[in-house]
Amino acid sequence: MTTGPAFLPTDQKVLLRRDIIVGDLRDLLGTEGIVSDARELVPFETDGFIAVRRLPLAVALPRTTAEVAAVLKYCSRYDIPVVPRGAGTSLSGGAIPQEDAVVIALTRMNRILDIDFPNRCATVQAGVTNLAISDAVSADGFFYAPDPSSQLACTIGGNIGMNSGGAHCLKYGVTTNNLLGVTLVLFDGSVIQLGGKHLDAPGLDLLGVVCGSEGQLGIVTEATVRLIARPEGARPVLFGFETAEGAAACVSDIIGTGIIPVAIEFMDKPAIEICEAFAHAGYPMDAGALLIVEVEGSETEMDQMLKGIIDIARRHGVQTVKESQSAMEAAAIWKGRKSAFGATGRIADYICMDGTVPLSELVAVLQGTYDIVARHGLRVANVFHAGDGNMHPLILYNINDPDESARAEEAGNDILRLCVDHGGCLTGEHGVGIEKRDLMRHQYSEVDLAQQMRLRAAFDPKWIMNPSKVFPLEGRNA
Repeated sequence: MTTGPAFLPTDQKVLLRRDIIVGDLRDLLGTEGIVSDARELVPFETDGFIAVRRLPLAVALPRTTAEVAAVLKYCSRYDIPVVPRGAGTSLSGGAIPQEDAVVIALTRMNRILDIDFPNRCATVQAGVTNLAISDAVSADGFFYAPDPSSQLACTIGGNIGMNSGGAHCLKYGVTTNNLLGVTLVLFDGSVIQLGGKHLDAPGLDLLGVVCGSEGQLGIVTEATVRLIARPEGARPVLFGFETAEGAAACVSDIIGTGIIPVAIEFMDKPAIEICEAFAHAGYPMDAGALLIVEVEGSETEMDQMLKGIIDIARRHGVQTVKESQSAMEAAAIWKGRKSAFGATGRIADYICMDGTVPLSELVAVLQGTYDIVARHGLRVANVFHAGDGNMHPLILYNINDPDESARAEEAGNDILRLCVDHGGCLTGEHGVGIEKRDLMRHQYSEVDLAQQMRLRAAFDPKWIMNPSKVFPLEGRNA
């Protein structure tokens, strides 16, 4: 290692010269393991949030847990902020760096380490993509349940950081319900194991604390996840409604009767038009809103479940009921939904919100969302996981127009406040990141926030791990 930092005291915060830090990190990871050229840093300046862009000090590309530990030990010694990064698909700014931070990107840690069918689990490195897990076990009749829309690109480490969900989380739960264990590197380079292949562990549920902590408690380098046997059959059905309110009310009644499909997805008319133009999925263009309801099981089970769902839909003015008749039709139905964010990006810039509300409040919050966006003079397309009340209004605007950008941001904040005021919360699966940190006080009291920050400080007393995220910058007890 270069001798530059050796003379510096380790008992006080120091700002090392950038060239010394980069040189030392190259000693740890090799030349190919560090990105420092300004042009090569550009891909790391933002994530899916795109509203904020900052070039990091450097990017580390480790291949092993030991290399992650070495980088964190070095950064901790000199109080250098660290930003963990997966694929950069975060929609809340969770992976946006600081100018004085080292980004630790885990994309090279992309190996599936172990597939254990007797125990129905797989152990993977954090850089493995979400979909790659299901692809690896599909031939044996298994799959990994959480399925974010970005599952082709997003990594399991990022999913753990944000406690990601997806369309099928209604039945199978979000990441925390499918996570058995992790290897976690702490701020000082220490490595701990939480959970494992066993279904439960004694003591405090630290695994539950880490899942959804947005990279503030440490860096997950390996994860053991639950594998689920593929059902006998699955059948998605399109329901077209005259109004968005009718579709939303139908969702509440379906769940209220005790019927739990594997997924209930919602699209309003603007979303239908956007997605159909891209995917040509056969969506009903005369509908004011549609639901994609998927059931699974034996043919008899699916028929019985759908009969009950169709009866409820008829009471809410359903106009179209279209059952998929083949694997190709089923894939087309889901292609439209999974492509919603990308399809919207073809026609406008957008902010994707992530509030969650009780199902009984869906109609009121949906109408309130339309009112808020209209008041700000903007447009909105709604596409979301209706079965668990996880709303994703896409606020359309021109990012190059400062006035429209400001109005879009304020409209998004108003929608999230509306969700909280109706008994919901600020995020269902995207995390708080930068986007929602100043709204945390709308949901939590100062006592609540202080307790959360005390827990965070127990893992990272120096506050070097993803330090500018989640908590309001004013009033931190770091």
